[in-house]
Amino acid sequence: MLSLFLLRHGETEFSHQDRFCGRIDAPLTADGRIMAARFADAYGGLDWQAVVTSTRLRAIESASPLARGAGLDIQADARLDEMYYGAWQGLSKSEAAAHDADYFARWQRDPSIGPPLGESPHAVAARGLAALTDLCVRHPEGNLLVVSHKALLRILLCELFGTALEHYRRGPGWPVGAVTQIDLGTQGPELRRLADVAHLEPRRSADDDDRWSPTLRAVTA
Repeated sequence: MLSLFLLRHGETEFSHQDRFCGRIDAPLTADGRIMAARFADAYGGLDWQAVVTSTRLRAIESASPLARGAGLDIQADARLDEMYYGAWQGLSKSEAAAHDADYFARWQRDPSIGPPLGESPHAVAARGLAALTDLCVRHPEGNLLVVSHKALLRILLCELFGTALEHYRRGPGWPVGAVTQIDLGTQGPELRRLADVAHLEPRRSADDDDRWSPTLRAVTA
């Protein structure tokens, strides 16, 4: 059995402000680094075959604690980079809507048209699925961690389960630091957990009240 763990990177200033980050190489915030540590603490006990990330710093930093604990090198693959948002890079959704209200409204109805002057979701799907296919060929069984970005991961989920890309932004959200597990067997993909953030909750004991930062912002936004 092959188990894919698809992890969205931890918090950045762009995700905190709900801005299109895309190819901007934003680092994690202090809270984002806590999210990475909590994921490693919760999932570090599994037997990991490989840790693969996009080339963006926020993804690599999110994978580092687990990879370090597992004694694995991080494999960075540009095919897992976030969608390029073109004219919307760095903008909030309200700013993008103000910039081009008609196009933004069309995009909200059908995001498969892609951002203006940006990358087509169909191109994102092709490169992301190719990266995933190559990874699965190299590691046909065991646990694989893929750390990437919200749009790419949502698009990959559509591709794996045969959903039209016009729907990739609908349904449950995928918060920063959330993980989705998909088992790949002879009967096809099986969804085991979806955008799970349970590992981000503080775990306290009577003699360890200060282990987790009290300043961690809400992770479900």
